[in-house]
Amino acid sequence: MDVLSDVVSAARTGRPHSRRVSRPAPFAEHFPTVPAAGFHVVLRGTCRLTPPQGEPIVLGPGDVAFLPRGCAHTLSDAGSAAPAGAPEQAPSSTRQQGDSSVDEAASAAGGPGAVSVDMLCGAYLLDGSAQHPLLDDLPDVVHLPAHVGRHGQLRAAVDLLGTELDAPARPGSDGVLLTLLDLLLLYILRAWFEQQHADGRSPAGWAAALHDPAVAAALRAVHADPAHPWTVEELGARAGLSRAAFARRFTTLTGRPPLAYVTWWRLTTAARLLRSGDAPVHTIARQVGYSSQYTFTHAFKRQYGTPPAAYRALTGTT
Repeated sequence: MDVLSDVVSAARTGRPHSRRVSRPAPFAEHFPTVPAAGFHVVLRGTCRLTPPQGEPIVLGPGDVAFLPRGCAHTLSDAGSAAPAGAPEQAPSSTRQQGDSSVDEAASAAGGPGAVSVDMLCGAYLLDGSAQHPLLDDLPDVVHLPAHVGRHGQLRAAVDLLGTELDAPARPGSDGVLLTLLDLLLLYILRAWFEQQHADGRSPAGWAAALHDPAVAAALRAVHADPAHPWTVEELGARAGLSRAAFARRFTTLTGRPPLAYVTWWRLTTAARLLRSGDAPVHTIARQVGYSSQYTFTHAFKRQYGTPPAAYRALTGTT
C-alpha cells in the first residue's frame, strides 16, 4: 500500500479544477484563504507570489508553487509589488474550467499589453476534518524551482495537462484531466520530499517517517489492512524492532503512538467511505475494524464531532 497516495485520497473531496491563465503586465490578483490546496505552474514569463507572511517569491518558467492549505496570497507581475489594500476577488484556481467570467475579469491593476505570464492554475478541494498530518507538515507555500534534470515526471505531467487544457473538447478529455490532476498532486508532493533530501536538509516529521524503513513498513501494513486487530508487538515485528523501541520511534516521527494512529486512520478511512459511497454504516464499521456499529459510531463522533450518518448527510457523496 502506497501511504502517500492513501494520504492524498483521504483528504481529497470533490473534483479538482484547473485552467490556463494569461495575464498582461501590470497586474495583481488577490486570492483569499480557501479550503483547498492550490497550485500555480508558470509556463512562460515571470510573476511574483506574495504570501501573507514571508518574502515574495519570484516564479519563472517551469516553476511550481503549491499551497497545501490554500492560504491567502497575491500574484502580480514580477516588475512591481502588489498594491496594498487592493480588494480580494475569488481565486481563479477554485473555479470550474471554462468559466468565462474568470477570463473576462480585469486584474486589480491590469490593462492591455503583452502577456507577462502564462500559467496553469488549479485547486484540490480538501476535507479539513480529514487532513493528514503529512500535509500539515508542509510550509504554506511549497516552491519547486525548475532545475534541469530534476522532477522529470512532474514536468511531464505539467506538459500533458497544459496540452489537454488547450484543447478541452477532445474525446475523453474529462477523464484525462482528472487523472492528470491526481498525478500532478502526487508528483508535487514527491518532488518536495525529494528536493529536501537533495538539498541536504534533514527530514523531520512525516517526511522522516516515510523515509524511515522501520516506521514506513509499519505504516504500509496499517494502511494496507486497517481492519486488522493490530498490536504494538505485531507492528514492531513488521518494523524489525522491539516493542519499546518501535513505539518510541513511531511516536517521535508521526506524533502519535502506534495504536492511536491505527484508530485515527481507521476513522479517517471510514470518513472517506462515507463521503464517496452509499454503503450502510454497519458495513463501513466492519470494513475498518469495528465489530459493533455502536462502538464505531461512538469513536467516529469523538473524532469528527458528529455521528457517521450525519457526517454523510453534511458532506454528501461524490
